[in-house]
Amino acid sequence: MQQVITELLNGSCGELRLNEPLAPYTTWKIGGPADILLIPRTRSQLIDAVKLLNRHETPWTVLGRGSNMLVSDKGIRGAVIKLGDALETVRFEGELVYAGGAYSFIKLSVMAGKEGLTGLEFAGGIPGTVGGAVYMNAGAHGSDVSRILLRAEVLLPTGELVTLNNEDLAYAYRHSILQTKPGIVTEAVFQLRYGDRKEIAATLASYKDRRLRTQPLQLACAGSVFRNPQGHFAAKLIEEAGLKGLRVGGAEVSPLHANFIVNTGQATAHDVLTLIEQVKTAVKEKFGVCLVPEVLVVGER
Repeated sequence: MQQVITELLNGSCGELRLNEPLAPYTTWKIGGPADILLIPRTRSQLIDAVKLLNRHETPWTVLGRGSNMLVSDKGIRGAVIKLGDALETVRFEGELVYAGGAYSFIKLSVMAGKEGLTGLEFAGGIPGTVGGAVYMNAGAHGSDVSRILLRAEVLLPTGELVTLNNEDLAYAYRHSILQTKPGIVTEAVFQLRYGDRKEIAATLASYKDRRLRTQPLQLACAGSVFRNPQGHFAAKLIEEAGLKGLRVGGAEVSPLHANFIVNTGQATAHDVLTLIEQVKTAVKEKFGVCLVPEVLVVGER
């Protein structure tokens, strides 16, 4: 590890932080330290960093805005690559939108609306990055990334840049091939269409209002914890199982939205994982339905 650190310090791989606590970098405000936190400031620094880590067979994890992610209390061994300035880009060419992997998905939906482009309204309440959305096939309000993504540029662990078309990503509900064949989404190209600016703005406003009324956004959380099972809504199952307000340590099933687990102040990853298991068990016993988490759990157990 020391050899890797030395080469990263001597190379052009961006800012380097050692034993960096990751809780401040996640929306749950939970997580132990990363052995190495790398913050590439340019595209070339990102590529150089991945090539160097690959050469030393050092494991790495990508961190965008830290939503939809639970970092273990022991932290992450190897390197964590925090995407930043280099990939926070956006440009519009007619009905095509080119967005960097670190660009805010919510901000992108707003920017597209201002351009008079429709198709991204569903993203108005998804608090992650474009790269994370492509990775998870993020969706809401009856739509998802797979319906509008044309192609994505992906940086492979070897340092090679490849272009994956929509069909290459093998999209399914909250799933893409990137979950089994890792890579970093450096840019995504979305195919939108022109629409009425006022209608787009009204739709975004209604989604925002609903989100503020029904989600516990004043507390640290990671969005929906469980995927919706076929023919069911996870939140409804959890609520009907009487689990709203259930607590383990500092983690609580939100009284406002049953598919949210909130950090009431001092929650640990262990608290959250224990609560997830309790919810899964209770719903399985009452309804015979197996809930599957959609949050990504990373780090040393």
